[in-house]
Amino acid sequence: MSKWQSAQLTSIVVLLAVFSLTTRVVIAQSSDVPRAFDGHPDLNGVWQAIGTAHWDIQDHPASAGPPDMGAIGAIPPGQGVVVGNVIPYRPEALEQKQQNFENRWTDDPELKCFMPGVPRATYLPYPFRIIQGDRKIMLVYGFAEANRTVHMDKDNPEPPPLDTWMGRSHGSWDGDTLVIDAVGFNGESWLDRAGNFASNGLHVVERYTPMGANVLMYEATIEDPNVFTEPWTMRMPLYRRLEENAQVLEYKCVEFTEDLLYGHLRREPTR
Repeated sequence: MSKWQSAQLTSIVVLLAVFSLTTRVVIAQSSDVPRAFDGHPDLNGVWQAIGTAHWDIQDHPASAGPPDMGAIGAIPPGQGVVVGNVIPYRPEALEQKQQNFENRWTDDPELKCFMPGVPRATYLPYPFRIIQGDRKIMLVYGFAEANRTVHMDKDNPEPPPLDTWMGRSHGSWDGDTLVIDAVGFNGESWLDRAGNFASNGLHVVERYTPMGANVLMYEATIEDPNVFTEPWTMRMPLYRRLEENAQVLEYKCVEFTEDLLYGHLRREPTR
């Protein structure tokens, strides 16, 4: 056997070993998935994304924030969650995204304590709770007291009665994956603090896939012909909070935004 053949054989053996190990890990993870009374994965609990997607869903370097906030207001570097790291903006929409970025310290809806929208609510730096039933699933977020009802009992999804921050969500199971189809957005929310955005034509398909007892792989496919030339996807893991009695605490932030929103209306004292 030549050296080249020996090297090829060694490479094949290594690849087979890695594949075998990977397969065993996936099977072990699948067997660890807790089950609800109906046999579907039990997703009940408090979950949280860990990363920097709430700053910017794409790859980004460290950058400065408002000078008077120092390092606390700076943006840390981070790896993106957009598959391929490219968002296919239409030219005019890309200009709007750039304007959003330039005005992010005054125009970001998060600053104003508006509801975060979908999918942004998932990767804000706060935990959220999944409350799972067979007919409805609730997703409860702490920020701005946002929440969503996922309708699992609609064979023919009903159109949203009106456009809202959080839209209308219908769900189904694809094997062990919870699939949520969400439409009916008001087009006011952003996707991150970097100014990425969508319009009221937004259509989001989310997939929550168990990767073990305490990890979900989250995918959100974004479609909006008003803003993007084609659908695109972001992907990230979500982790179950394991502290005893983990809770989602209400972040009632409206009172902290009054000066930002209404300060210009304050009556100046007269002499």
